[in-house]
Amino acid sequence: MRIIAGEFRGRPIHPPASDVTRPITDRVKQSLFDILTPYVDGARVYDCFSGTGSMGLESLSRGAVHATFFEQDRSARQLLEKNIQTLGTADRCTVVAGSLFDYFERPSKPETRVDLVFFDPPYRLIRESPTQIQRTTAVLANDHLQAAGLLILRHDAVDSIALESMHKVDERTYGGMTLAFYARQRTDDSSVSINA
Repeated sequence: MRIIAGEFRGRPIHPPASDVTRPITDRVKQSLFDILTPYVDGARVYDCFSGTGSMGLESLSRGAVHATFFEQDRSARQLLEKNIQTLGTADRCTVVAGSLFDYFERPSKPETRVDLVFFDPPYRLIRESPTQIQRTTAVLANDHLQAAGLLILRHDAVDSIALESMHKVDERTYGGMTLAFYARQRTDDSSVSINA
């Protein structure tokens, strides 16, 4: 695994030590960030179910000002923290341990909303816990995401899911994986444009 572009281009990052996480391939990550280019520079980012931090660290390399990583698995989190230290980005990162679902059950709003949310739950959670997925993404949309921000949901291409609290603006499928792009639900979506 490596950083593809930007400040840390070509730098390796530690991959997961087990199959607890599913790293995104370099080809798909490149395609995704080609789409997100207008959103990343200067952005604040949430990397949910972050694993070892590939999406958040790529965002920082491309000019994001801060990334918050949410990861429950201890071994993945240790590698994430090692990747952060290796790249020297500790001052631009926050790591949240424990259950992401539990975290967003707490009534709290950040001082500054985020511009991008990478939401990459284990595929089984989409099938087994759809209510939690809907509840958590509703909190993200209502309390954490900027009006012109995006949430990118990664899921198995065979699964069908629609986030009830948000508006799908695009969807791309790569092999067995789908990336769905969501904006906050509102009457005017003119500020959100996916053109790549």
